[in-house]
Amino acid sequence: MNILNTHTRKLIIRLLVEGNSIRATARIAEVSRNTVNKLLIDAGKACAEYQDSAFQDLPCRRMEVDEIWSFVYAKEKNVPRATSAPDKAGDVWTWTAICADTKLVPVWRLGDRTSMTAIDLMDDLRARLSNRIQLTSDGHKAYFDAVEGAFGGDVDYAQLVKIYGQAPEQDKTTRYSPSICTGSKKKKMIGQPDSKLISTSYVERQNLTMRMSMRRFTRLTNAFSKKLENHAHAVALHFMYYNFCRIHLTLETTPAKKAGVTDQVWSIEDLVRMVEQSLPKPKKRGKYKPRKSNSN
Repeated sequence: MNILNTHTRKLIIRLLVEGNSIRATARIAEVSRNTVNKLLIDAGKACAEYQDSAFQDLPCRRMEVDEIWSFVYAKEKNVPRATSAPDKAGDVWTWTAICADTKLVPVWRLGDRTSMTAIDLMDDLRARLSNRIQLTSDGHKAYFDAVEGAFGGDVDYAQLVKIYGQAPEQDKTTRYSPSICTGSKKKKMIGQPDSKLISTSYVERQNLTMRMSMRRFTRLTNAFSKKLENHAHAVALHFMYYNFCRIHLTLETTPAKKAGVTDQVWSIEDLVRMVEQSLPKPKKRGKYKPRKSNSN
């Protein structure tokens, strides 16, 4: 069995985290699509496990949460007439929480847009923090019960509710234009959040980073995930690179180093080495032993 060398693994992962598709990565690296996909799966598993163990007792004090839409195999409305659609096909929402000070993204969840996914996200976030935080979300109803259930009264929680006007008239130039935001309201929900710090700007910018860095999140194209599992692996790899390798311009370092999770800026080589160490060791092949003859 052929085993990828470290240089090729580095190239493939670099291409994936910079927004290339599976097919484009395979063409540039001169390997098969199955090879790229297998490395994505291995890297995604290793990155998810590493971050799950590394993000503990975090000193974050200001968090923002939001959710971003994508789909697997087919959009929800098209699933009933899709050919051979898997069980988990349809709309998928990626929920994220970002630290406003360090820009670290310690937790994320893939699921629907119901309170069950929100509860799962908030329970995980609460377990990773070492102190009280100020938390801001949008006005989505699922957040309040999830925050109250996870934190109780030990949080300063507020919602930033945006007010939208009428969408532009639908013509060829404005067909995909969003509704116009005419204002916003700050609502204090739990505790005593500082009004000056009520914001979702950083998490909304993180949504754009996700769409620019993962080809399967790009809208209005034919780039999308065919399996939910591979979608999750791509997200885990993205956040590993974002948290540990990619230098944030305003921080002049990586979010993980700024938050004290690591003492160095990771390189792609470090990421590849971590993935390689997580892979099972190849089994040694036994020596050939000739069969004994039964002739007299």
